[in-house]
Amino acid sequence: MRIRHIACCLAIVFGWMSIGMSDDEAGLTAEQQQTVEALKALGGNVMPIAQNDDRLDVTLHLSDQDVTDEHLALVAQLPKVAWLNLAGTKITDAGLQHLAEMTMLEKLHLEKTGITDAGLEHLKKLKSLVYLNLYSTKVTDAGLQHLHGLKNLKRLYVWQTECTPEGITALRVKFSPLEVVGALELKPVEEEPPAEEAATEDPPAEEEEKTDNDN
Repeated sequence: MRIRHIACCLAIVFGWMSIGMSDDEAGLTAEQQQTVEALKALGGNVMPIAQNDDRLDVTLHLSDQDVTDEHLALVAQLPKVAWLNLAGTKITDAGLQHLAEMTMLEKLHLEKTGITDAGLEHLKKLKSLVYLNLYSTKVTDAGLQHLHGLKNLKRLYVWQTECTPEGITALRVKFSPLEVVGALELKPVEEEPPAEEAATEDPPAEEEEKTDNDN
């Protein structure tokens, strides 16, 4: 029993180690390996999504250096990028053109970047996109229209953007279902009664009591 327990523990350890497989084992070319090293030199990370899934998870949001459009060109050289985190980086609308052909992309973090509606136009071909985070960007309803063809989109973050409830509703009708996080909800405004109507209302109880005492 003890030997079997040790064998199971070793299997788990080696399983986790294999998730961080080398670039050679991930099937990367020599040029692609150099790209991975360049991204890691920025303070980013590139690794397979799981032990049995060789698609790549690329994270640049924790980089200790400025991540700019030129680094997006490097990311575009990698195969099978499924998750990409660019939150808080210095990328621009023009840089997003490097993502246009990354059709395997499923998760994309763009929160707290300087992108606008023009940048979202480059995402039209990302038909596999399931998750998109636009929190604290300058995106408006016009930008949301570029997402209407992304039928696999399931979760969208628009908190602290310039999107309106009307624009979000127009997007939702294109998807079933779509969770929009941070969407503003329109609430009916309670109208105040007209001045004449307010004047004819019954007087407060104190005034009624005072009137009776006077009599």
